[in-house]
Amino acid sequence: MAKNNTPIVKLSRRLGIAIGKENYTRRRPYPPGIHGPKQAQRRPRMSAYGEQLLEKQKAKAIYGIMERQFRNYFEKASKQEENTAEVLVRLLEQRLDNVVFRLGFAKTRRQARQVVGHGFILVNGNRVDIPSFSVSVGDEISIKESKKTTNMIKQIPEVMGLSAVPKWIARDDKALSGKVTSLPEGDDLDQPFDPTLIVEFYSR
Repeated sequence: MAKNNTPIVKLSRRLGIAIGKENYTRRRPYPPGIHGPKQAQRRPRMSAYGEQLLEKQKAKAIYGIMERQFRNYFEKASKQEENTAEVLVRLLEQRLDNVVFRLGFAKTRRQARQVVGHGFILVNGNRVDIPSFSVSVGDEISIKESKKTTNMIKQIPEVMGLSAVPKWIARDDKALSGKVTSLPEGDDLDQPFDPTLIVEFYSR
């Protein structure tokens, strides 16, 4: 499956957002390139299309999704009777790799994607190795017992200590598991991008 291998540091600085838990834009709050801070000063004012495109790029970078899959999420969201922008973010949040990240079982969504892809994760006791798998209310996410001795999993307690779990997920620190108690809504849908501009982009 295609994936974006651009370093997270470059993506963060290019888009001006934090991707993962560390905000790389604090130390160097300007895009990457040989001209450094001067690039930001020379940037012309963005058009409406440019702003919409930027918000879409932010969302794709945060969730690690390529264009075709992202557009599929939009089309699925647009068929719902609810607010398309809210449904779009909800669908993205329900991805298994995102839930693994939200639970603190990985430092970044990229690492969470790797954890899922390598068969470390169980959903309701069944092995699921598809990062885009959509979780539902009541689903229990846990780590495969045979994988708990790996170095990556041994680091989880430390990572969990730095992770604030959203209210739609319940985490059992001792068992290294979590449960989806509701669908994300309200503040859970707040992201460093504007989903309404993404809807406008695809609705042109």
